[in-house]
Amino acid sequence: MSVIRKIYLYLFSAIGLIVVIIGSVQLVDLGLKTFVFKKADVYLEYPRPIIAPDGKIEAINEIPKEELEKFNREQQESQRQRTLANALAMIVVGLPLYLYHWKTLKSDQEK
Repeated sequence: MSVIRKIYLYLFSAIGLIVVIIGSVQLVDLGLKTFVFKKADVYLEYPRPIIAPDGKIEAINEIPKEELEKFNREQQESQRQRTLANALAMIVVGLPLYLYHWKTLKSDQEK
């Protein structure tokens, strides 16, 4: 086996493995935030002042508490779905990349 081919196979095996590890870490992180540390990704939106063009504060934009809680829940669910999709995509792409190159390396070494 040529040196360049060996470097290529090891490099892409490492890249695939790293991508799988990152995706797995994201999945574990998502699971912990969803089931164990439920307040870890809760972001609250506070009332914002409405500022007039002349720079004076006209009023505080009070959002009803129910609306704010609903908005925050929807944002949290949306963020979790994005994280899940990203993590699964990394695993689906990284695992075959790693396995193919690693098996090719092992079969070349046995010859």
